[in-house]
Amino acid sequence: GALIARDRVGIQDFVLLDAHNSETAFLDNLKKRFTEDLIYTYIGTLLISVNPYKELDIYTKKQMDLYMGVNFFELPPHIYALADNVYHTMLSEANNHFILISGESGAGKTEASKKILQYYAVSCPSSTLLDTVRDRMLMSNPVLEAFGNAKTMKNDNSSRFGKYMDIQFDCQGDAVGGHILSYLLEKSRGISSACSSSSSGFRPDCNSSL
Repeated sequence: GALIARDRVGIQDFVLLDAHNSETAFLDNLKKRFTEDLIYTYIGTLLISVNPYKELDIYTKKQMDLYMGVNFFELPPHIYALADNVYHTMLSEANNHFILISGESGAGKTEASKKILQYYAVSCPSSTLLDTVRDRMLMSNPVLEAFGNAKTMKNDNSSRFGKYMDIQFDCQGDAVGGHILSYLLEKSRGISSACSSSSSGFRPDCNSSL
């Protein structure tokens, strides 16, 4: 029953979508799930997240406990499932693993990284060091962004920096350290739009002016 109920709104894995080559079907499925506050959808082992621009009651301690040690596809798509899968795969393979978070300005990349760190702080073996690493990483975000943010046409607080957050675990799965590396993604920022025409008479769409 639970396996059927989880697909009650749209398809939770685009691999199972019949018209998988159709962009319209892809967007329709995302919209259908989004209207029911189902902001996560899988494409195989990839996770698509749509920013709901509101608080959702899906990041509680109860939700964290639900996804701990569970098979990746056993429960509905969630960022906790992704974080848990990466952690246990790292331990079983005894190798480095990473989570790549990508998206346009305002997509919720920073919030996604916070949710992952909060999940590890609860699910990993409890230690004062892990709490310290998590707190420092979370508290450093506003400081880093204050030096590299700018207003754009899509986001009033868009970061110009990319961030690489690293948490080091020992063979037992305990956190033993961590750090953040920032790198400049761009040296210029489009702050307004201006339309112009060329001598050939072709009028392009609005281009960003610096």
